Amino acid sequence: MMTHESTASEITTVRRNEETSRYEILVGDEVAGFTEFKEKNGVFLFPHTEVDPAFGGRGLGSILVAGAMADSAARGDTVVPICPFVVKYLRANEVPGLTVSWPPSARS
Repeated sequence: MMTHESTASEITTVRRNEETSRYEILVGDEVAGFTEFKEKNGVFLFPHTEVDPAFGGRGLGSILVAGAMADSAARGDTVVPICPFVVKYLRANEVPGLTVSWPPSARS
């Protein structure tokens, strides 16, 4: 679990929820968004990311994906970015120790 304090003095937490196969970002105790993962043949596909519009404009999507990718790197997972938001994040940000397997549709 990763905790982050945003500029609005909100405490945000990124946690991995094994039961729902997703990473969630919480603002206080409320789930504000998630990025889904699916394990397939030992790699983790990230097909979809969503932030509740009520929490929009706060950069929570980036905090969420950063936390998910950092945790995946720490676990030694190989990530396949399918979600356009995850693809964009990984193209713009280095995640130390993360192994990325780019799908053909996301290769540059």
